[in-house]
Amino acid sequence: MNQYSQPPAPPRRPRRAVWISAVVALVLLISGGFAAWKLDWFSGNGESVSFGKAPSQPQPQPQPPTGPATGTPSPGAPQPTPAPSGDPDVLMPSGPKSDFKQTTKLDDGTVIAKTRLAGAKSGFEGDVWVWAPKEYDDPKYAKSAFPVLIALPGGNGFPANYWSDRSLGLQKAISEGVRAGTSLPFVVIMPVLNPDNKYYYDGSDIPGQPKMGTWIAEDVPDFTRANFRTYKSRDGWAFMGSSSGAFVGMKTLLEHPDKFKAVIASGGEIVPDSPLWKGHQAEMAANNPETLAQKLIDTNGPEVFINFQVGTKESGKDRMLKFQQQYGKGPVKTTIHDIQNGEHNGWHYVRGMKESSLEWVSKVLKGPKPETG
Repeated sequence: MNQYSQPPAPPRRPRRAVWISAVVALVLLISGGFAAWKLDWFSGNGESVSFGKAPSQPQPQPQPPTGPATGTPSPGAPQPTPAPSGDPDVLMPSGPKSDFKQTTKLDDGTVIAKTRLAGAKSGFEGDVWVWAPKEYDDPKYAKSAFPVLIALPGGNGFPANYWSDRSLGLQKAISEGVRAGTSLPFVVIMPVLNPDNKYYYDGSDIPGQPKMGTWIAEDVPDFTRANFRTYKSRDGWAFMGSSSGAFVGMKTLLEHPDKFKAVIASGGEIVPDSPLWKGHQAEMAANNPETLAQKLIDTNGPEVFINFQVGTKESGKDRMLKFQQQYGKGPVKTTIHDIQNGEHNGWHYVRGMKESSLEWVSKVLKGPKPETG
């Protein structure tokens, strides 16, 4: 996570090798483009997208004219809006609605879409990708909230969030898990992690820098509540992330246990290490998950759930074990899932989620409730 310098330029290859590589790349592009066309992956890209259908309301019945003495409403008077469901924890979209544009279509017909978010609290403006499962548009769930999974990328996490790339299979894994009964139908929110591709900002409000901690912890959830049916309580909110994104998800969970309940932290870093903390050691310590976990233990704060994922072919498990031994107690609940032959990449972390972690987080969070009758 702590690589900020540019790698040396690769050695120059012979022209013939470059030409052959170009031909191979062209063939792959053509064949890949044909496959994508065949699967309808690009159909509708760039078009406007809306998520969720408003629950149908009963049409007002014509009323006979009435006078003031009867006390009954006249025809056309506003009708009261029915409660979203019997669960007071359900929060219907508060608006204003964002302008979503499709970026890709999945095989099941669901789409990933992107919008631009101007963070009212952080002052930072960046891209956010979103995905909703098929169940979100199912009429029987029209008045139910859905759990939210905020997916954070590793690396610089700018200008894109790689979890919005269908090739990693995150959304497909969730859909397959729903069908198998091992995953809740999460709404997935995928914001950019950093404001540029030069530094890591540790998902924190580093003095003098863009307020990326406020962006992740405040603006992104506010945006989600504005556009989707969510739960008011933390029981419907979790993070997942890899590498630097895993650190940010875990740090934000421990910093705001009243707002979030769980995190899947894959190949994660444990402590802040942005060079931008220089001269701000006290603030850096305050954003250290070790400090935050100890504070939660000392105050007997709300229970939080951390599921580490680590591939057996990558380093870092020793740090997870040390954190678990020192801080995995009291309200801080930790587990570690080993991904056999797993390496430090998104494909293997999704495999780990399919093996175990999606089921784990689905048992921790609250799922949608269909209407009965």
